[in-house]
Amino acid sequence: MIIITETAQAHFVKLLEQQPEGTHIRVFVINPGTAQAECGVSYCPPDSVEADDTELEFNGFNAMIDSKSAPFLEDANIDFVTDQLGSQLTLKAPNAKMRKVEDDAPLKDRVEYMIQSQVNPQLAGHGGFITLMELTEDGIAVIQFGGGCNGCSMVDVTLKDGIEKQLLEHFSGELSAVKDITEHQAGEHSYF
Repeated sequence: MIIITETAQAHFVKLLEQQPEGTHIRVFVINPGTAQAECGVSYCPPDSVEADDTELEFNGFNAMIDSKSAPFLEDANIDFVTDQLGSQLTLKAPNAKMRKVEDDAPLKDRVEYMIQSQVNPQLAGHGGFITLMELTEDGIAVIQFGGGCNGCSMVDVTLKDGIEKQLLEHFSGELSAVKDITEHQAGEHSYF
């Protein structure tokens, strides 16, 4: 379910040495399955363990996951990275905003999943996102831009060379085009 690298495990062990005996970590998702989903890690003292928690054993500690967060933490990865700027704990959970869908799920569900797990995280760096508005019978994904992408001067390039290329390649033979229906209005929200 969750991969915690050896360096992250060592980091947690070091942190937990300073906590009361029996304290573990809790990995969770706030607002799971929504565009506002955020992942986190906290201490989990023994009296905070819930009966329906999933308990994962690691080297020197256990990770507790609440039942609501568990489906959204599939394929999550926690790492502890050190570079010239210092050390940082990173948590990547590609399914936090939307539950992973099966390969045989309806096309609309698979497209929506790819948008939430791959496309929107790329656009988030500019404060933007897209929403799938419709999937037509002839395979056109109708999208709408929001946030910093609405009114951005590079939105056409983002659509044709980025989003459409990525979606058509991934859903070859199933999608025929990606169409933007956003009424773009430049403003302070737009990324330039």
